[in-house]
Amino acid sequence: MKEIIIVGAGAAGMMAAISASGQKNEKRGKDKVRVTIIEKNDRPGKKIYITGKGRCNITNSCPPEDFLSSVVTNPRFLYSSFAGWNNEDMIRFLNEQGLETKEERGRRIFPVSDHSSDVIRTLRKACQDRGVHFLFDQEAEEILFDPSGKCVTGLKLSDGRELHCDSLILACGGCSYPSTGSDGSGWRIAAGAGHKIKAPQPSLVPFVMEETWCRDLMGLTLKNVSLTLKTGKKTIYEGFGEMLFTHFGISGPLVLTASTCLGKYQKQLKEGKIRCIINFKPALSQEVLDQRLLREFDTWRNKNISSVTEQLLPKKLVPVFLDYCDIASNKKVRDITKKERIRMREALHSFEMRLKATRGFGEAIVTRGGVDVRGVNPSTMESKLVKGLYFAGEMLDVDAVTGGFNLQIAWSTGHAAGEAAARALTEEKSLENHS
Repeated sequence: MKEIIIVGAGAAGMMAAISASGQKNEKRGKDKVRVTIIEKNDRPGKKIYITGKGRCNITNSCPPEDFLSSVVTNPRFLYSSFAGWNNEDMIRFLNEQGLETKEERGRRIFPVSDHSSDVIRTLRKACQDRGVHFLFDQEAEEILFDPSGKCVTGLKLSDGRELHCDSLILACGGCSYPSTGSDGSGWRIAAGAGHKIKAPQPSLVPFVMEETWCRDLMGLTLKNVSLTLKTGKKTIYEGFGEMLFTHFGISGPLVLTASTCLGKYQKQLKEGKIRCIINFKPALSQEVLDQRLLREFDTWRNKNISSVTEQLLPKKLVPVFLDYCDIASNKKVRDITKKERIRMREALHSFEMRLKATRGFGEAIVTRGGVDVRGVNPSTMESKLVKGLYFAGEMLDVDAVTGGFNLQIAWSTGHAAGEAAARALTEEKSLENHS
């Protein structure tokens, strides 16, 4: 019997196992190929459990032809694997396994129950129905090779045991949320096989800002605002949506998505040369906004400017905003000069902050970087350097914006790796029988 070992019982690993073992009760899983998942934790899906704030944003239902536009790093690498197993395939599969799903804002797909544990339970049962074996509390140490060093023969565990396999799929995750077991150890194993590793960076991660007043606004959410990131005259990112202030800076969907564009700008980030510009009123032109201010000023001439500004911005934000405009909060509206009004109008459209850093891997949803995809076959996920070695999921240098896209990368690459590994071994066994 041919043996496939998968390292990692996360989204990519379990999907690879399901794909490699074939359909439920199909002979391929029982008579020709045995699939075993090695997992360092005591149960599968530990990172799935915390995704989507514990609800699991399974995928996104946008049209398949539009899906890859949300992939930030190496989208072309995913063409084949996504074509073989796309978002519609994943939703259909889970529904057929008995998991009901629903669509929410931004075409995000969640389980109807709102429990990520139901997604994990569904995947685990699908594995077990197909004869997949799990070995928990076991950590991979290194790949074993044939004498040429170009073909996988097994896997050595950290306790010294050596397991034979004909194919090995590494689905060990990245560095994000290391408490779940994603500690980057898979890259060390991949590097031992000769693969180049792109330096990992946290992505889909909150921003640390230079402005210390952010802590005074902690918990304040801004909806329907736009955010622009710039370095010098170059625009790095422009987006619209929701953000919030934290004790260290800013976060929320808009900020997390913006963080995916920082990969090429690490030098400027370290030098403090990236500016975050908030447009509080993106739906209003400068002209319309000026008319709005004039109307408010005319109506409330004898009030403090802080009271009038509360008609435009959340009360908690007003003192910070007026200080930014260099206007005293207790100044009467009738005393506001034209220059001050123009400063307010411009600040409502271009409120500038300075990006100091991003939060670390402990708060990053995904990892940017990983196994250089130039050394991996995009159709099969097999190594171009070592026969029988495959990769899937966050280990690869592929990442996307928030909204279910990164989990879909795990499903698609996991499916491709599992299917290709099993197909190669069953074809090989068939040739052996014929000979």
